[in-house]
Amino acid sequence: MSFEATLETEVEVPPTGFVSWVTTVDHKRVGIMYLITSVVFFAIAGIEALLMRIQLAVPENDFIPPELYNQLFTMHGTTMVFLVGMPLIAGFANYLVPLMIGARDVAFPRLNAFSFWLVPFGGLMLHWSFLAGGAPNAGWFSYAPLTELPFNLNEGVDYWLLSLLALGIGSVGSAINIIVTVVTLRAPGMKISRMPLFIWMIFVTSILIVLAIPALNSAIVMLLVDRHLDAAFFLPDRGGSAVVWQHFFWVFGHPEVYVLILPVFGMISEIIPVFSRKPIYGYSFVAASTVAIGILSLSVWAHHMFAVGMGRGPDLFFTAASLLIAVPTGVKVFNWSATMVGGRIQFSTAMLFCIGFLIEFVIGGLSGVTLASAPIDWQVTDSYYVVAHFHFVLFGGFVFGMAAGLYYWFPKITGRMLSERLGKWQFWLMLIGFNLTFLGMHFLGFMGMPRRVFTYPDLPGYEALNMASTVGTVVIAVSVLVMLYNIAVSLKRGEVAGDNPWNAWTLEWAAASPPPEHNFELVPPVRSRRPMFDLAHPEVVRDVPLPPSDAPKRPQAAIVSVMAFIASESMFFLMLLVAFVIYNFFEFGSGPGPLDIHRTGMFSVALFASSATLFVAERHLRRGNGSGATTWLVITMALGLVFLAGQAWEYYDLITAHFTPEGSIFAATFFTTTGFHGFHVFAGLLALLAVTLLRRNGGLGKNEETIVKATGYYWHFVDVVWVFVFSIIYLGRIL
Repeated sequence: MSFEATLETEVEVPPTGFVSWVTTVDHKRVGIMYLITSVVFFAIAGIEALLMRIQLAVPENDFIPPELYNQLFTMHGTTMVFLVGMPLIAGFANYLVPLMIGARDVAFPRLNAFSFWLVPFGGLMLHWSFLAGGAPNAGWFSYAPLTELPFNLNEGVDYWLLSLLALGIGSVGSAINIIVTVVTLRAPGMKISRMPLFIWMIFVTSILIVLAIPALNSAIVMLLVDRHLDAAFFLPDRGGSAVVWQHFFWVFGHPEVYVLILPVFGMISEIIPVFSRKPIYGYSFVAASTVAIGILSLSVWAHHMFAVGMGRGPDLFFTAASLLIAVPTGVKVFNWSATMVGGRIQFSTAMLFCIGFLIEFVIGGLSGVTLASAPIDWQVTDSYYVVAHFHFVLFGGFVFGMAAGLYYWFPKITGRMLSERLGKWQFWLMLIGFNLTFLGMHFLGFMGMPRRVFTYPDLPGYEALNMASTVGTVVIAVSVLVMLYNIAVSLKRGEVAGDNPWNAWTLEWAAASPPPEHNFELVPPVRSRRPMFDLAHPEVVRDVPLPPSDAPKRPQAAIVSVMAFIASESMFFLMLLVAFVIYNFFEFGSGPGPLDIHRTGMFSVALFASSATLFVAERHLRRGNGSGATTWLVITMALGLVFLAGQAWEYYDLITAHFTPEGSIFAATFFTTTGFHGFHVFAGLLALLAVTLLRRNGGLGKNEETIVKATGYYWHFVDVVWVFVFSIIYLGRIL
């Protein structure tokens, strides 16, 4: 065999075609797959909405039976939030964040691909429920006890729970990746104060995802325990509380609103200045108000619950917090408007969608302020007024903003321009159809029409306003078809875009259109917030020296990712412990059960000691004593195994004594909290074992100290969590 033939057989041929997309870890391709997936589910959610609106077009219609209607509105809401909104955000973030900060890729490309594939997996699981006995039917919020087995035997609820767990894990993984990418991979010169506002919004959004999704996951876990282990977290007749589900869901649900809308704020903040030919007015205020929104969004959840009877004190607190969060949101509206004033506005399709966004979002924001007032909320809660508000914010805000982003960045993604003529047709059809659909719902709400009903009586004004909404839905569908046609035609024969067709200012426009796999041939110097403007106008650029490539010293990616993961898991355990306290220290409590605090204390000492032995292992590693580090890592794992063995012993004795989740609310909260902690200990042991084996084989390379430190942070976190678990569950109940 010749040398050339031998060489040919040894060279791995990269995959092409469909296989290359399925196996890709390129952030741009992953971003495109997110966007395509969201468009597919957008079409599905749109069909579900059309079917509901046909049913509601006339009074006392029998086009759809009530059970199917319940399934459709549940699937429509769930699909739009989790399979359209979240993937659209992830798609744009994955594609644009590395380009806008001058990076080659995201920090963890394989984690990025894994996070994406959980989306179609979760979406297919959710929609498979139609063929597996019926789709979920309790609303996208799945209020208990409507989702509990005595009241709902539909297996679709289980599909809803499991699919949202998968989607939540993917969202957290993607958010952690974005956080690490922004913190560690910014180009030299791109200080935090020079980041594009889109990056600011995505960064805060990612933090919110890391903190909010675990609250939903904790509620999902408890409901799964109820449905499959016969516990009673949310069954009032057995010591549970249906209101607790609402609190836990909305601790996730209201930050989720800002998770969806903040990235749109970022898009608007990039597009309006470009088409006004002016820098954004008040960059610092826009950035600071984003941080304020992120903080305040975690404190307003219960304004969704004014009607449950929380009491005057909580109502006043959440009213004040809800009114306060309108301030930083309003700041942005004034900043965008001030940017346009005096500018040379170009009414491109992207700019038209930005203006449409401003109009519709302000209407939705004003109706939101009215709902933040408890007395007004009591009058219109669970009416079509709330449906109107919700859609003005998330359709008028989110969809209009995303459409602006599509027309703005489509040339960068594809190298082709979308048709401006078709784009303007889409805009006006969507604007008219949207207002025809949802504006009248405000009046339906004032007239007393409840939401979530499959039909309604023939009362004055009801039929006309509902028929208008149905016609508007059809007009929206036509506008979406125009958009899809525009995309298809433009991909085939659209005008070639060039690298920077809008004369924009941020770094992504320095790359080719579409960008190569490595993104940049050369990253332009970043001396201001508008590096592309500086590049085109060197005569007006101040001579600001760039920092050397190694300064400032950036945090290591492994450390940042573990700290973000710890923040997420801290929220998960916080919610579990809050549930334990609510159920066992207040009126729901049922006694401590047969816990042996002395035995538990003994194997707890082993876990606490493992943190000390891990510190010793890290010290040996810093001193270059590899064998000593390995020895102490092994001792750490042995102590962790002692803890797990003690926990297994305790579980065996408790179950033998018939202390099981279905027996009492204390048992349910005990096993759920300690069981998940035990799972985290086991995961930590696997991580320590992997690190130890890789060290012995030289697999960690020059980063071994950082990787061991990152693993150590997780292990210390597990130990700290047990301090709280032991103190609250064992000491708190017994003492």
